[in-house]
Amino acid sequence: MGANLSLLDTMMVANEEALAKLLSDDDPSTVMLVKEQLAAMAEDNPGLVVDLANGASPAIQRHAGEILADLQARDARGDFLLLCHLGGDRFDIERAAWLLARALLPGVTTAPFEEKVNEWGIEFLSRIHCAATNRDRIRFLGEFLSRELRFRGNSDCYYCEDNSLLPRLVSTRMGIPISLTLLYIMVGSRAGMKIQGINLPGHFIAKHGDLFFDPFHGGRILERDDLRRLLSRQGLELKESHLLPAWPRQFLMRMLANLLYVYDLDGDSARNALVKSWMDALACGLSTK
Repeated sequence: MGANLSLLDTMMVANEEALAKLLSDDDPSTVMLVKEQLAAMAEDNPGLVVDLANGASPAIQRHAGEILADLQARDARGDFLLLCHLGGDRFDIERAAWLLARALLPGVTTAPFEEKVNEWGIEFLSRIHCAATNRDRIRFLGEFLSRELRFRGNSDCYYCEDNSLLPRLVSTRMGIPISLTLLYIMVGSRAGMKIQGINLPGHFIAKHGDLFFDPFHGGRILERDDLRRLLSRQGLELKESHLLPAWPRQFLMRMLANLLYVYDLDGDSARNALVKSWMDALACGLSTK
């Protein structure tokens, strides 16, 4: 197009029409250069890009919105990396999972999804008062989340990013064992129900009191024979060490390992490298404890 992009800051303030024309250019490299300069300007003056995202031009709104989303995701990635390095073993796994979603889903706002989980927890609290035993509480929670809210394991598309990220899980009502276990933990905790994740080889499960259960299959209670069969399919013999509660760091490492496998299958080298950096940070943090 031949426009002088070094004068972008002047044009942006003085002439939004000129900026809109640049962002509508047929040459993708021109649009990319403009967006790179806008992103650089947002480093020192994020309010300027916020104003553009709320402006009159659809082209400016769209591209400025994308820039803001990318910047927010970048900030979330920095925060998540710091958590992996310095979080220790007792960080809040729920907070980590929401932060992970913001890091991998540019533009996502997790607050509405967090509020939805809070609402479910309050609703479940109103129902659990008549549960006399741990078995009853597990049954009530499974009925609420699986039968009423229709959360279920996504067997048809198991290796999918959406299955591991909380906002997508809340939206689609489908997940994998570890993400569904986290949901059960979150909803149960809001009703005073202590649930722990169990890092069983090949199939993440949950525990309440002395009972094990399977959120991937609607909260079905698992007896010892069920657990032995699960491991025998992998040629393993059940040991007590398999049934220890997962520390938050172990929980998060397994979530990231699932995502890494998905990105390997998809050939997404950028996200693959990003997740590997987080796993390395977790492993490094563990080795220094």
